[in-house]
Amino acid sequence: MSDNKTLGVGDTAPEFTMKTIGLKEVSLKDFKGKRVVLLFYPLDWTPG
Repeated sequence: MSDNKTLGVGDTAPEFTMKTIGLKEVSLKDFKGKRVVLLFYPLDWTPG
């Protein structure tokens, strides 16, 4: 079962952790108080 929720403009994003292109793990909480932009590229734009 999924707890997915659609966010609206101005909603607080849920906490998450993901890997950067360099495979370093970063969490949203690492950027608290800063503006964050996430870019997702199609798999065919990545090596391998």
